[in-house]
Amino acid sequence: MAISYMDYTSPQVQFTFDLSNNQFFKKDEQNYINALSVKQLNTLGNVSLLDIFLSTSNVVEPHIHQNASELVYCVSGSAVVSLVNPFTKELLNFPIQPGQVANVPQGWWHYEIATVDNTHLIAIFDAPIPEFIGGSDLLRLTPASVLAHTYCLDEAKVKETLAPITGTVFIGPPNDCKQTQVQGKTAANPAYPNPSHPNQPYSSQYHRPSYGYPQIPQFPQFPQFPQYPQPVYGIGQGYGYGY
Repeated sequence: MAISYMDYTSPQVQFTFDLSNNQFFKKDEQNYINALSVKQLNTLGNVSLLDIFLSTSNVVEPHIHQNASELVYCVSGSAVVSLVNPFTKELLNFPIQPGQVANVPQGWWHYEIATVDNTHLIAIFDAPIPEFIGGSDLLRLTPASVLAHTYCLDEAKVKETLAPITGTVFIGPPNDCKQTQVQGKTAANPAYPNPSHPNQPYSSQYHRPSYGYPQIPQFPQFPQFPQYPQPVYGIGQGYGYGY
């Protein structure tokens, strides 16, 4: 439990806040994130949250929170919470619907994809200000020459592929994205077929994560989305949601 040094007799003490007054990021009217941290509500302890709204196939980009674990609760709609287990080297996919949660341990690489319109998620963190390192920042700030040399890639192709990423993406794909087509469907489309059940999209095939079983149903690993310029919100150090 966090130790509080708040003077609860102070006229500045806060017990309530309207999250709509602190929009952290907005892609459009259907895809945006509101935030709450100790900077908005000074009586908070080691807790903060993001209020996330997504339409079909929109993605909270792959990222990590190096200082907090994250509990994702589905209020409405449905989404798939995906994370990489760094110990087993597995990509795990957890579809959640209203009333269901998925937990992301501290520092784990993860992302969320909405599978229907009007999806509403609440992400709860065990830190007063969760720090964020986005995949878009790692890709655009690592020199193409280093990526090419390390992974034996064509440097010119790496530069060409990553050149459109000029800022932190947060919610992708961008509105002006020309998505690569895969057999008549985009890779981001929630109707992208499950290889084990080609006649059923993954969004309807599985409903509840199999937490008690050793084998968790695996969904197709999505190809990288081409990224396009976004405003630069901060580079270098991980930054908090709460400003």
